[in-house]
Amino acid sequence: MAEDKKGKMSVSEAGRKGGNKTASTHGVEFFTEIGRKGGDTVLRNRGKEFYSEIGSKGGSERAKQHEGTAEAKGKTSLEEAGHMGGQKVRRLIQAGRDHENE
Repeated sequence: MAEDKKGKMSVSEAGRKGGNKTASTHGVEFFTEIGRKGGDTVLRNRGKEFYSEIGSKGGSERAKQHEGTAEAKGKTSLEEAGHMGGQKVRRLIQAGRDHENE
């Protein structure tokens, strides 16, 4: 991929330099806060379905990339991962209920 150059620094170099400077002056909390605000705005404008759709698309594409590769061998399938995640959520909900009842 060709870099868009203006002067002696590429656009990606300038972006990296600016991001590093912002990180050093504002800290991790700044990026956490602007990320949360951005996510909230996207949720308000596009709804939960949008996140579900892009998550599904990303997961499907990632699975296709690794399907049948040595890297994928012995790893958890998407179906298994979804089931395990659902079971964990079920346990966490039950633990929360148990804690409330104590």
